[in-house]
Amino acid sequence: MVDQSFALFDTDIGVTGIVWTARGIAGVQLPEANDRAARARIKRHPQARESEPPANVQEIIARVVALLRGEAVDFTGVVIDDDGVPEFDRKVHAIARTIPAGQTMTYGAIAERLGDKLKAREVGQALGHNRTPLIVPCHRVLAADGKPGGFSATGGVAAKMRLLSIEGAQPGGPTLFDRLPLAARSR
Repeated sequence: MVDQSFALFDTDIGVTGIVWTARGIAGVQLPEANDRAARARIKRHPQARESEPPANVQEIIARVVALLRGEAVDFTGVVIDDDGVPEFDRKVHAIARTIPAGQTMTYGAIAERLGDKLKAREVGQALGHNRTPLIVPCHRVLAADGKPGGFSATGGVAAKMRLLSIEGAQPGGPTLFDRLPLAARSR
């Protein structure tokens, strides 16, 4: 078993967690309301031990914080430890990583890129198993006709739409900051 470490960190919209190994980032969790909820969710990585993040992980944390603050961020070069991830899922995740912030792609379009446009459902399932949301931007993948499709992270489809909004893919829609108290918004 590979040694896994994790750290929790604050963002403008909640407490987020990141898991890493010597090979790369093994998990990212989307924001939770508090430390307790974030710690409970990080248990999906039962071998991970809380640690001070090394410089390369601190830099990725800074990017996550910036993204959730509304800044344009690129995670393209971030190395993911995808040990144990099925090959089909890896291929789906690789395509999803090519979708720039502010843009979307459909499940069917990814399936078509994989050579079988009838595998849209399987693409959705692969994205539902994504352990590194934001780095693998599964929120940028929509169902046919621009419908949101599913989203297995905390907050479900509403969280997906908020992430798209913060990236400018849903102009005029709600943002992640709409849930913050007014005092927190003015920081």
